[in-house]
Amino acid sequence: MPFIDQANIACGVHAGSPELMRETLRLAKAHGVSVGAHPGYADREGFGRRSMHCKSDEIVELVRQQIVVLEELAISEGITIDYVKPHGALYHDMLSDAEVRAAIYLAVSQHPSPLALMIQATPEIESHRAEASKAGLEVWAEAFADRRYDNVGRLVSRQGAGAVLDRSQMLAQVQQLVTEGSVTTDAGNKLAVSADTLCVHGDHAEGVEGIREIRELLSNE
Repeated sequence: MPFIDQANIACGVHAGSPELMRETLRLAKAHGVSVGAHPGYADREGFGRRSMHCKSDEIVELVRQQIVVLEELAISEGITIDYVKPHGALYHDMLSDAEVRAAIYLAVSQHPSPLALMIQATPEIESHRAEASKAGLEVWAEAFADRRYDNVGRLVSRQGAGAVLDRSQMLAQVQQLVTEGSVTTDAGNKLAVSADTLCVHGDHAEGVEGIREIRELLSNE
């Protein structure tokens, strides 16, 4: 916590519990870390990383309810939720499916207080930003420290070889993002990536262990 700016907190559907959410909120508050709701599909067995093919109204309700659950706990701890970042398959479905994106825009925009939305900084980020703006939403473009990219700017499937970067690869990718504004894809090509925020997955042990070094890289620029 002392080395991050934002914490994406699972809302008890794909992972987490009220106790874990409250503990994480308290840690974030103690270290001045911004918090965001991290809603996912109702798939605890698959950790929310399998598409559920829900209808639009189901996605709206799924996301809305998870935001509310986290917000109620946050309010009780004197914390404000600042943003929403969908998790796993819901996040990737949002990128590839306009109906899923629209449902998520609607769910987030219906919240009584303004919330930003995190979306991956793909080559389509400006069109996604324009879509979100029509719904009254601010977009934070996100890059990934610990995941391999393909040539079209998406993340390589976790089933693919080398999809999750080891610590040295991760640090090299962060350095390249910071100094060149690009990543090297799985095919060895350079891809421009302009991002507002950088993700390290909490279930990637090497990534978490490298967060202090990532902070040092960012602080030196």
